[in-house]
Amino acid sequence: MKSIHLIAPSGASLDDKSPLAGIDWLKSQGIAIQNAECVQRVHERFAGSDEARLSELNYLGRLKSKTIVMAMRGGYGIHRLLPDIDWAGIAQSISNGLQVCGHSDFTAFQLGLLAKTGAITLSGPMLNYDFGRADESGRTIPPDEFMWRHFQTAIQEQTLDCSVSAPQSYLAKASCNKITGILWGGNLTVLAGLVGTPYLPSVHQTKNGIFFLEDVNEHPYRIERMLMQLLDAGVLENQAAIVLGGFSAYRLYDHDKGYSLDRAIEAIRKRLPESIPILTDLPFGHQANKLTLPVGAQATLDYSASGFTLKANW
Repeated sequence: MKSIHLIAPSGASLDDKSPLAGIDWLKSQGIAIQNAECVQRVHERFAGSDEARLSELNYLGRLKSKTIVMAMRGGYGIHRLLPDIDWAGIAQSISNGLQVCGHSDFTAFQLGLLAKTGAITLSGPMLNYDFGRADESGRTIPPDEFMWRHFQTAIQEQTLDCSVSAPQSYLAKASCNKITGILWGGNLTVLAGLVGTPYLPSVHQTKNGIFFLEDVNEHPYRIERMLMQLLDAGVLENQAAIVLGGFSAYRLYDHDKGYSLDRAIEAIRKRLPESIPILTDLPFGHQANKLTLPVGAQATLDYSASGFTLKANW
């Protein structure tokens, strides 16, 4: 990994230190940083005007093959750019070796690209949080070793191999313990916002898929409501398996009276066909120890009541 080309397609950085700390750490690993100036752009809450961010995304279609692209952070902003993105040009660059990585709001770009072209992108680390985190005193925290190892493996070997040892409580009557299908998904809030649009991959594209989800700052009732939306829209029942990553940084209230994320998942489990397992504890989401997942690749999921393995080559 010789260089990383940065993009800032969503929200402006919440502070000045995170992107600079991330850039410094990557440089310390001998990685050259391209387009670093994008981290300084600010327009309202966005990392630049719509025109600037769209131009930056569409420029991906003109980057050299083998380039690694990483989003600065999430937030919000890509959804308003979707109609004007050069999907075909970017997909052509990906077929020539371009690799594009991000998560959170970047889910809108990844699923739009998958819907329009079938091109594979990487749902994984971003600059600010994953490489430029700071503790309460402001000191930089080194990147998580698990994240860094899996990111390098994804970039250099186009391979995913992860085993999770954790009790699985939502298998219902799922009888088959090995599934092969398209791996897709991302941030639940962003994904739910794509339902009914041409930027959500079709039922045909995702039939019998391995569907992964994560979110942050969303109370369990909101998570349940969005999952119900996906259920009623026919998305969940079209999958071979649903794999839940991290759902973090929310708080419960006194009036929840025992309602929790577990209760939300149970509500979905009751309505979902019993042949479709819901798996939990995928190391992915708004958390330090995240995998890098190939969105749109064929993957194999082998599961039991005690855990699961997820593998892919692309």
